[in-house]
Amino acid sequence: MAKTQDFSTVMKDIMGAFPVDTKAMEDAFKNQAALSEKLSGVALEAAEKSAEISSKWTKETLAKMSDMTKAKAEPADYAKAMTDFASANAEVAAENMAAFAEIAKKVQMDTVELMMAAGKDLQEDAAKAVKKATDDVTSAAKKATAAK
Repeated sequence: MAKTQDFSTVMKDIMGAFPVDTKAMEDAFKNQAALSEKLSGVALEAAEKSAEISSKWTKETLAKMSDMTKAKAEPADYAKAMTDFASANAEVAAENMAAFAEIAKKVQMDTVELMMAAGKDLQEDAAKAVKKATDDVTSAAKKATAAK
């Protein structure tokens, strides 16, 4: 009867010839976590500013509505109050939409800046990892050739 070959020793030899750098994996995880933290900070800051604008806008609208709902002596005063409210509300809406646009623009710029920095870091890390892997494989190949 034929004896089956023990592939566990073969795999162990193969894996030993091509060592895995766990430090590179740890560094990649740490870099990803740091990038995520920075991106989360950008998003949270934008959410906070947006909430502040929304709250301010609501308070201003309610204050203007208070003026509009007061009793007037003449019927024409109601129309004037409504017109004034609509005009002021349109002006505030334009200002607030511009403020929201500025927040979105800042988020976009910060995100692009972070992604560019991360890409540069990733490129440098990848170059180091490829060089180290090439050196390791070359060394392993030399050892394997010398052993024959």
